[in-house]
This record gives sequence, structure tokens and C-alpha cells, in this order.
Amino acid sequence: MVIVAILVVAVVGFSIHRLHGIFGSDNQVSRPGAEALENTGYNPKHVLFEVIGTPGSVATINWLDENAQPQRVDDAPLPWSHLVTTDEPTMFADLRAQGDADVLTCRITVNGVVKDERSTHNVNGYISCMDKTA
Repeated sequence: MVIVAILVVAVVGFSIHRLHGIFGSDNQVSRPGAEALENTGYNPKHVLFEVIGTPGSVATINWLDENAQPQRVDDAPLPWSHLVTTDEPTMFADLRAQGDADVLTCRITVNGVVKDERSTHNVNGYISCMDKTA
């Protein structure tokens, strides 16, 4: 009886060992370290925020900078522009303006490509542009 019990334990142990090898539980997975995920700055992005309106008019302008921190300019003379350069792989670009021009336009351009452009034809109009993948 003892010999049969030892034999059963040995066969079960050997079977479990073989099944681990078949299903890959002994394989080690290699993952890149945190330093591999850092951007090297090889391809910087140039994000241009623009608010365009009737010359001589002013606007209150809000936007997110390269660190996604809100920025604000009160009574900015139009046309207005601000360039942000970043090495990050993505940037959430958000631009909002309200001004006293009859026509108010906002535009977000990334590396020379217009990503979003909108206009309003209301007095004291409010306008917003956004690009989630800048």
C-alpha cells in the first residue's frame, strides 16, 4: 500500500511538472524598463494656438500649456497666437476664447497641420477648439 501511494505521488508530481512546461508557466516575460518608455526628444511637436478676430478687438483666451496646466490672457488684442513646443508623445490641446469681435475664429495647428478650426459670428461670441491627440 505504501509503495502504491509513493508511486501515485511520483506520477502526479511528474505530470504536474510536465503540464507546467506545456502551458508556459515556466517562461519568463521580459518587459521594458521605465527608462525605455521615456521620450528621447527626437521629434518635438510644435503646437500653435491662434485666435483670430476683427483687428482692434480683444478677447479673453484660455488654453492648456504643454503640462496641461490652464493658462489665461485677459483682453488680448486680436489676432493672437501662442506657440508651444513639447517632446511628449501626446499633448491635450485645448483653446477657448470669448471676445467682442463680430467674427471670432480659433485654430490649433500641430507641426503645420490644422487639427481644429471653428468660427462664430455672434457679438461677444464664445468659441472653443480641441485636439486630444496633438
